[in-house]
Amino acid sequence: MMRMRARTEDILPFALLLPSVIYLGLLILIPMIQALLLAVQADNGTFTTEFVDRMTGDVNFSDAWRNTLLLLVLIVPLQIVLALAMALLIHSRFRGHGIFLYIYAIPLAISDLAAGILWLSIFTERGYLNTVGQGVGLIQTPPVYLSFENFGGLLAAIVIAESWRATAIVMVILVAGLQLIPRDYFEAADLFGANRIRRTIHVVLPLLRPSLQSALIIRTIFAFQTFAVVLALAGRNLPVIAAEAYNWYANNRNAHLAASYALLLLALTIAFTVVYLRVLGLREAEVKRA
Repeated sequence: MMRMRARTEDILPFALLLPSVIYLGLLILIPMIQALLLAVQADNGTFTTEFVDRMTGDVNFSDAWRNTLLLLVLIVPLQIVLALAMALLIHSRFRGHGIFLYIYAIPLAISDLAAGILWLSIFTERGYLNTVGQGVGLIQTPPVYLSFENFGGLLAAIVIAESWRATAIVMVILVAGLQLIPRDYFEAADLFGANRIRRTIHVVLPLLRPSLQSALIIRTIFAFQTFAVVLALAGRNLPVIAAEAYNWYANNRNAHLAASYALLLLALTIAFTVVYLRVLGLREAEVKRA
């Protein structure tokens, strides 16, 4: 009886993990393998690099990966800084901080495409921004923000829209990480006379590093997949890798080239994840000390 109970206790953790493993296998692992095969396998079953070569020779390829990395560099650091400031503000437990948290979380309920259309109504030539500017006399002729000729304005509009939509995701992760830090550390810092800036740099950020690592990885994955907001605001004027994958699959009916673009996204995501794990990962000595 005791042996059976011990065996049941040994199996229980694996049984609890089984539904998640099945879910990840069916919806993530199998599609990833299928995409890999589509990218390197012809219709007759032979392996080839033809589709990868066609992808690298595509007219939009260089612009797509350049714009994707440019958006990543602009969006992710900005969102991390904004989310950290918001999380620290909420963690200060000022009066009404709960309402403040709900207000910042509202964009999480809005889909990518809906957020893009919302900001399109603001930045378009006859949108709210130009209408208000003309109404108060700040501008005479409405500028065109969303055009290929105004690349900076187009890029800024996408960064603003995407930051508004997804900063709350990072904020929630950082708020959860801040709540795990014992209050004793903050009290000790106050006792030794540390101001808010020094306390944040020397106490909060080192202890928040695991949460920052998770937030960076998750947000980078989403940044590589930025597509609907770009499509709503820029259309084909700003090619990105995810949009090219969609275009080749839905419009050009070429699943092999679409899979090649998807494979490129996967490779970039894995590379950035490894960098984050190496740079921000906890060393063994730090883990033992914690």
